Amino acid sequence: MLRLRAICPFFWRVFQFRPSNCELLISQMNKCTDEEQIFDIIERNKATLSEKQVGCAFDILWQFQKKTSLKNVEYVKDHPQFLTLRNLATDKIELMNDDTLVNVLYIMQQLAVEAHDPLVEALVSEAWRRLERFDINVLSKFSSCLADQRLCFSPLMGKIADIVNRNLETIQDLRCLSVLMVSTSPLISQHFRERLVKKTELLFNTLDSSQVNTSRRIVQFLQNVKYSYYPLLERCNKVFLSNVSHLDLEYISKILVLYQSLRFHNFEFIRMATTKLTAMIPLYDDPASFVKLFVALGPMAGPEEREQLKSTMLLMSEELTKQQALAVLEAMEEMESENLHLIKRIVSIVHKHLDDCKPLELFRITRALTFLRFQSKDIFVRLRELLLSYLKVSVITAEISVLVSAISMLPSPHLDEVGTSRIEAVLPQCDLNDLNSFATSVLRWIQYDRTYSSSIAGKQLKLLQKLDHCGRQRLQESNNLDLLWEKLKYSKGDWFVESLLEETIATFQRLMNEINYTNVAEIATFISRSSYLSTSLLDRIASVVLQQIEKIHPFSILGIILPFSILNYDPPQRDEFLGTCIQHLNSHLSILDPFKLVFLSFSLATLGCFPEDLLKTIFNIKFLSKLDSQLEFLPSPLTKRVHLRLMELNRAVCLECPEFQIPWFHDRFCQQHYNKDIGSMNGVQQQMYKMLAEVLGGINCVKALVLTPYYYMIDFECVLDKRKKPLPYGNHNIISGKVPEVHWKSNTQIDGSRLPPGSERIALEFLYSRAFCRNIPHLKGVSAMKKRHLEILGYHVIQIPHFEWNSMALSTKDAQMDYLRERIFGEGKS
Repeated sequence: MLRLRAICPFFWRVFQFRPSNCELLISQMNKCTDEEQIFDIIERNKATLSEKQVGCAFDILWQFQKKTSLKNVEYVKDHPQFLTLRNLATDKIELMNDDTLVNVLYIMQQLAVEAHDPLVEALVSEAWRRLERFDINVLSKFSSCLADQRLCFSPLMGKIADIVNRNLETIQDLRCLSVLMVSTSPLISQHFRERLVKKTELLFNTLDSSQVNTSRRIVQFLQNVKYSYYPLLERCNKVFLSNVSHLDLEYISKILVLYQSLRFHNFEFIRMATTKLTAMIPLYDDPASFVKLFVALGPMAGPEEREQLKSTMLLMSEELTKQQALAVLEAMEEMESENLHLIKRIVSIVHKHLDDCKPLELFRITRALTFLRFQSKDIFVRLRELLLSYLKVSVITAEISVLVSAISMLPSPHLDEVGTSRIEAVLPQCDLNDLNSFATSVLRWIQYDRTYSSSIAGKQLKLLQKLDHCGRQRLQESNNLDLLWEKLKYSKGDWFVESLLEETIATFQRLMNEINYTNVAEIATFISRSSYLSTSLLDRIASVVLQQIEKIHPFSILGIILPFSILNYDPPQRDEFLGTCIQHLNSHLSILDPFKLVFLSFSLATLGCFPEDLLKTIFNIKFLSKLDSQLEFLPSPLTKRVHLRLMELNRAVCLECPEFQIPWFHDRFCQQHYNKDIGSMNGVQQQMYKMLAEVLGGINCVKALVLTPYYYMIDFECVLDKRKKPLPYGNHNIISGKVPEVHWKSNTQIDGSRLPPGSERIALEFLYSRAFCRNIPHLKGVSAMKKRHLEILGYHVIQIPHFEWNSMALSTKDAQMDYLRERIFGEGKS
């Protein structure tokens, strides 16, 4: 034996004989009832403790902490025998098996031991050496430890991502895989992302329906990689719904935040969350928990629940920390709160902590105060001082962008030369999103701050030119459509539209062969927002849909159809394209949210497409009841849009598809809507009204702001007899541009029978720029549908485009009068 020990010292060290009481000591540890008993065992046996016993001691200490909700962590960390245990672990690292090694690291982190602690560093180093041999369970736990240490971008995490990539086909444990997916998400490529998503779908059938944590991590992964992959989101959502009784405030809050980030809306989950969170209102009297409840429930709650939340928050507001007060302030922004008393109370707390706020926090505060229209000179002056002080020393592009944006929201958004130079210094590092943020801020300064000297104003304009140049350069250098879309996804505002839109569309056209089923809905959404008609891009979108419809999720169909609807464009294979989309939808009608079906059907209606199955699904008592209950949980602006679109869809179906026998049921809604919206004529309308009175032979021959059957509002109406002579109406009551009183009628029949034989009712519409595509004078979908409907109602429709009325050719009153005569009486009427 001595000879063997001398020849093979390493073998002897690894396989040394254990004391006979090894298992006995572990048994004693397992019987301990508190930390002091464990520490007593460590003190009495520190000279003989094995690596297995050390690992067991760590594990039992951690179990005690979980039972006491981490109340004794500081006591444990400061105990002399805990230091002894850590020293023993450091000495025995090489002897620990893989599971014990990573478990000790995990427990050290849960006990909030710093990452630079010698034991933590030694454990990470040893784990790195063993990385390739770790099984999937140990690897996932180790990756989670690295993520907690904020080492997501480290070479070590990159090595883990590579191991997962190489071994993905053999991984069969979705729980472990989901941990690895979240940990490595900052490092993965798009191709790797697709492989992980497909593997997750394959393994999802093996997932126990009670594994809420795994589902939550999958949603977290999708959020991390900014991928709203609906099939997986739906399956995870079903797991959440089937485990409602196990979801607490913390869990519901996390899921709501993830869904909001992914723009995933599920009515059943929202309803469940609202019901469950509402029942929790009386249960929480500590600020930390109640703030979470306020933030999660507030934006979804009904009026009574909101008042209850606000009154309770007012009572405990003095106990709030800086972070809690900021969270409440942002929740009130989302709720569009007008409770000035609570706003003032929360702002006073935020004000006390301003000096401790970081740049992003200052931006969030400024944004919330601006949205809530809060007025306070003191807080805005202090915000400005702090933002400028940070700006002078910051060197990080994203941080400078946030600071500049916050300054531009202040009541006095002036930025001195130092601030301008900070922007110029980081321009080479800016992506399109940063450039858009800077340009939006510069435009705010130019628009709102009239105190600039001419020299400063000139510098701002030069900076704007530099931003234009950098933006075009970034677009011209783009060679990957998906990467470009990531930068453009949130770009909006006047600068982007005026300066970069045309170049962006040209870049999309250059890269349009990269449009496929994964990005087609996103590109279509961008085109919808832009109002820019590119027939080649829309034809490519239609082609992708026809070729790859089975890979496109039904949730994406609305986004795909939208640009064709908004821009009033029919692709070459129009009928096949629309038919394919509708057929793909029909088998999934039950999973789509009711309000989205309303939007989708309206978009189809603008294109003159009325699928009977879809319409009969919507105009059904059961569906409408479900829609009403859903609208209770939607934000007020969205609810108003849904009501308006449902009315417009109802009108379109009644006018264009009377054979469906769908009744008109929006009289009351329209009366309420137009009672609010009808006002005075604007300047252009008043000018045109006077000219029409002259052209037609008197004020009694023209009506202004007329409500037609089915409640279309038209600018002007007149009637010509069979000899093209104007027919007078009764007495008019229009003074100083005021609209005559509206007499409401529920009768929606076309009122042409009372006209003399051969007479013609004419509707004159002035079309502003919003009625046309941005790049060409092509009539958009809603305006085209209105003309179609007015013609069904018996009108001859004359549309007067703004670019004709305001052209040089019509720069005089006489020219405008001749133009009106030609349009009304001439042979070339349109």
